[in-house]
Order: sequence, then structure tokens, then C-alpha cells
Amino acid sequence: MLVLFSNSKILKLICTKLFLGLLFCLYTLSSTQASETLNIYSTMPEKYSSKVFEAFTKQTGIKTQVIRLSAGEALARIEAESRNPQADILFGGPDEIFEVAAAQDLLTNLPPAGDGIPERYRSRNEKWHSWGLMPLVFMANTNFLEKNGLKAPKSWQDLLNPAYANSLQMADARTSGTATERIYALAALYGETGAFAYQKQLHKNIQLYTKSGQGGAIPIATGQAAAGIFYLPDALDTQQQGYPVIVTYPEEGTTYGITGVAILKGTRKSDTALKLVNWLESAEFANVLIINKINYLPLHRDAHITEPMLDISKVKLIDTDMEWRKNKRQEFIQRWISDIIQ
Repeated sequence: MLVLFSNSKILKLICTKLFLGLLFCLYTLSSTQASETLNIYSTMPEKYSSKVFEAFTKQTGIKTQVIRLSAGEALARIEAESRNPQADILFGGPDEIFEVAAAQDLLTNLPPAGDGIPERYRSRNEKWHSWGLMPLVFMANTNFLEKNGLKAPKSWQDLLNPAYANSLQMADARTSGTATERIYALAALYGETGAFAYQKQLHKNIQLYTKSGQGGAIPIATGQAAAGIFYLPDALDTQQQGYPVIVTYPEEGTTYGITGVAILKGTRKSDTALKLVNWLESAEFANVLIINKINYLPLHRDAHITEPMLDISKVKLIDTDMEWRKNKRQEFIQRWISDIIQ
């Protein structure tokens, strides 16, 4: 009887230790996941992204390490690092960089997007999920306009006015998604031949092509340049800082970039990365954008937009096919190099 009792006692002790060990493992896994750091390549300017990821970390405990890159730089980097990924997440946009990366099998498959994002703006391949829009706009220095007796540009043709000679700054198509968006918009309006004919005329007024889409914002704001073509978040932020600029939508119509998020293939943090993807599709994130005046147009149906320039109900938005944008991107960049700047 004594032996049986001892064996029974030992068995209970072993079971207890196994149970406690299991609990410890589960706790350790949970703690590790919560404290895990996501490495992110972001095309969103740092002044905005810092607020976004601060809010994410505050809610989830998941830390982030963010490297700011232009759209072209981000795509080039994940292509170069495909065999040994150095990041877990691609964040920002525009949409064609996700489409190009997906076509090269650089992104992981994602679960279907939530119902909060309208179907019109979703990716077709579930390799990336959308969360916002960036319409293309004009921004001009009001002092320059007054001095030269000009009205704020409202038509694409206005920027061809000789009064803007050597005074326009806008993005370089070799590095910037804003610049390729400009070409998409012109091709949608005037056809491909007309788009490049327009840009040859526009080139006569160019003072500088900038590496990033936002690069010309401060020169225009401070009067070093007169005007340019930007994504709305960069232009509107410049205006909200109190600089003498006016932001207008092209009356003939304008295209837009879709912003999104993707998990890079090869990451070892897929579960943690998916938490970020899900959060970026939420109404909570949409309101983080609004509260912090991060002027991307949130796509979530429950977003409560208060900024008048983000009300696009009276703006003529031109839809461009994601597949077309992806397929034309490199062709348009090379043609811009050969036909416009060389």
C-alpha cells in the first residue's frame, strides 16, 4: 500500500509540474508576441507614421521599428532583399507598389479584407489590404499668385502658363509614387501620347524634380518655388502649418493612390504582423488619422471626416485600373526618362 501511495503521489507531482510548465510556456509565448518588434518599410512621412504606430503600440503592446522610404525606394529594397527579408511590413502606398510586389511573389497571402472597406478600393489578390486614399492636387504659393496676377491653378492647363517658367517643383518619377500618379492622371485624361506631350510642355516650367513626393512642399511654402502637383496629405499638411499656400483639385478630374499594408514574404512574425493589418482596417485607426490631422482619406465606412478638403463628394475622381497601373508603371517611368528629362 505504501508503494502504491508513493507512486500516486509522484504521478500527481509530475502532472502538476507539467501543467505549470505548460502555463509558463503559454505565458512566455504571449509575452514574447506582445513585446515583439515589427520592422516596417513605410512610405508615409515620419511625422505622420510616428503617430500611427504610437497608437498601435499603445493598444497592443507591439513595438515597431520604422524606416521611411519613397515608394520607388521601398519597392527596390524589398526586391533586393527578397532572399533575406529585412522587414516584416510594407506600409503606405500607392497601390501599384503592392501590385508589383505581389506579382513578384514578395508578399504573403492575407485573410479576406473586412467589410469596413468598400469593395471599390480593395485589392483583387488578397496580397495587401487598403486603408486610405490620396487624391492628386495642385498647391501654389499665394504670394507668387498675387505678385503675378494669377488665380490658383484649377486646370491642368494652368500649369503650362509661361508665368510659371522655372518655378514649379514636383516629384521625380524614378523614385516617387506621386510622380507616377501624375503620369497615370495625365494618361487617363489625355491618353498616353497626350500625357507625354503635356509633360514636355510642363518641363519648360520645372525648376526641380524632387526625390520624394513631398519634397517640393516646403520650397513652395517659403516662396522658393511657385507651385506643384502633390498628393493631398502633403499639400494639406503644408497649408495647415500656416504657410501661404492654396490647395485645389483639378477641375477636369484627378486620380488617386490607394494606401495599404502588406506582410512581406519570409517574415518570421506573421501572426504579429497580421495584428497590425487587422488594426489598420479598423474604424479606430481611421479615427486616429482624423484626430491627428493625418490627411489621408480613410476608407472605413464608419470614419467621421471633419476636414472639408477630405470631402470628395464634389471632386471628380478618375478611377484607374490597378492592373493597368502595375503593368504601365515601369514603361511610363522609362518613357518619362527618355522623353522628358534627357
